[in-house]
Amino acid sequence: MTCYCAVNNWRVAKEDDDDEASSSAARYDWREEWYPLYLAKEVPDDAALPLTVFDRQLVLYRDAAGVLRCHEDRCPHRLAKLSEGQLVDGKLECLYHGWQFDGEGKCVKIPQLPDGAKIPRNACARSYEVRDSQGVVWAWMSGTNPPDERKLPWFEPYARPGFTDLSTVHELPYDHSILLENLMDPAHVPISHDRTDWTAKREDAQPLFFEVTERTPRGFAGYWGKQRTPHLRNLLRFEAPCVLTNTLEFVDKDGKEQCFSAHFLCRPAGQGKSMLLVRFGSTQTSPLVKVLPRWYFHQNACKVFEQDMGFLSSQNEVLLREKVPTKELYLNLRSSDTWVAEYRRWMDRAGHGMPYYFGHSTLSPPPVPAVVEQAPAGAVAGMSASFPAKGGVGATHAPNPTNRYFRHVVHCKGCRDSVKRYASLKNAFAALAAAAVAAAILAATRQLKAVLLASAAALAAASYACNWVLSLITTNFIRTHRRL
Repeated sequence: MTCYCAVNNWRVAKEDDDDEASSSAARYDWREEWYPLYLAKEVPDDAALPLTVFDRQLVLYRDAAGVLRCHEDRCPHRLAKLSEGQLVDGKLECLYHGWQFDGEGKCVKIPQLPDGAKIPRNACARSYEVRDSQGVVWAWMSGTNPPDERKLPWFEPYARPGFTDLSTVHELPYDHSILLENLMDPAHVPISHDRTDWTAKREDAQPLFFEVTERTPRGFAGYWGKQRTPHLRNLLRFEAPCVLTNTLEFVDKDGKEQCFSAHFLCRPAGQGKSMLLVRFGSTQTSPLVKVLPRWYFHQNACKVFEQDMGFLSSQNEVLLREKVPTKELYLNLRSSDTWVAEYRRWMDRAGHGMPYYFGHSTLSPPPVPAVVEQAPAGAVAGMSASFPAKGGVGATHAPNPTNRYFRHVVHCKGCRDSVKRYASLKNAFAALAAAAVAAAILAATRQLKAVLLASAAALAAASYACNWVLSLITTNFIRTHRRL
């Protein structure tokens, strides 16, 4: 039996057997968790990085010793974003009035203070504990309790000899719960990503089998696979607050044990926003990884997320508009959607310890509509202060959560370097092609003209190829049937 009651003008669905769920929810607190902020290798050495966890705005940077530091992203003086500032001798300087803060958040310099005056005690930026674990920067969000190192995620496959991974960062324009749902949904892959990742094919869409082996207040785990290949059993595990892993272990034709593992670290970055750190790893290295450049794999990962972006964003909008639990909106199938139902039921158990959530039978929508964050007063601040790459308003690629440059390239040193390199080569080849044409016009002999014109054609083709690579790295994928 299901009953409905109004709580703070929210419609909340509750089932009679939810006593255990309420007990678990009472024990869960989203602040008593580690959240994945960024890949350690992508954190700039010479600039501050603005990030968010739910509605908490943070600034991440490295001090003079290279140690990672994290503060609340606001100056205690007049609330200016510290991430807008610069690093001066390893200290974070607010560019509004020049206040400087050390790694502990203590203010060490105020230029406007008279000689001999003491810096006020409360002139401090709130600090958060961070850890670099297996190449990922994690932040402990509690302001009252010390970090619980037992909760810090550690992934066993990365400790195996010969295990290699391909890691990327993506900023996405929908809620992290929608993102997690999508990532734990293997049934959509053959359709949505047909022939994108070399293994997905529409004709392989089929019923799946699922076996839930574990349910806890912090998540769930179990096995899944395709009914046509039941011997290949993937182990999927979700662990609070936002970590999803999928591991496939098997014995190859040479009798060696192999492991393929995907790790999805899905940070809630505010209403309708999420940051994904995705890591695909294996004990078996594909020859393609040795031949193709890293940017190629990165752009392919971007393509995968762009293929899902439209309907995931619309799904997010419907949840916010309808304000009812997912069991009233979703038509889940046991042969495809078991993990989605499990995840939303976990939200029932733990959601009351979150700022907002949409569960299977219960919900607590955001108290402030997301549109407030997109008001004109916030848009300029978001574009000028939250842009993680050097530059800002007026840059070639303006901040836009649907633009690949903004969603990935600005977060990836390798792709940014590739963009700069190919842009320089494109211009150089174009200039040389123009020079070859000019020289051909002035050439004295027909043979020399032919050589120079052939060289100009080759240089123009090289310039075009560089432009094609730039487009591949920075331009969104559009399905053929949606193109004009």
